[in-house]
Amino acid sequence: MTTRWLTPEEQRAWRSYLAASWLLEDTVDRQLQQEAGMPHLYYSVLANLSDAPDRRMRMTDLAETLKITRSRLTYVVTRLEKDGTLRREGCPTDRRGSMAVLTDAGMELLERTAPGHVETVRAAVFDHLTPEQVNQLEAICTRITDVLQGDEESPGCDGLPWRRRSSAE
Repeated sequence: MTTRWLTPEEQRAWRSYLAASWLLEDTVDRQLQQEAGMPHLYYSVLANLSDAPDRRMRMTDLAETLKITRSRLTYVVTRLEKDGTLRREGCPTDRRGSMAVLTDAGMELLERTAPGHVETVRAAVFDHLTPEQVNQLEAICTRITDVLQGDEESPGCDGLPWRRRSSAE
């Protein structure tokens, strides 16, 4: 099989994407560390739970939503439990499963932190894009996500992070 090297245009686009994604993640992470003492992933867990019915989600579903491994989510949830921002409960529909539940303290932390987080995201991304570019960004990211998740004809869906089993599981 012959290697299909990236064209100069594709190489520039790829490198531009990498630079933007790394810088954006660093910017958001720094802001959340400074304001709330937590990394972006922890904030994302709390934010997703705040949007869920009764502020609770099955751990497997939360891992899929966040696009992370179940073992990584378990680590994050354990840390957030120690902080009192969430708790785990048994899953009523699956005896082996568990639910992550956002506590009142977690919701209060999220409500205090969200304005600064949104302002950081707006200042770093959306203040510099036209409405058409926002739509294009969404379309491009959705397309990439769909392909990688196997929503299209794509091999390797078992390799998705939330479906992986680590040696610890």
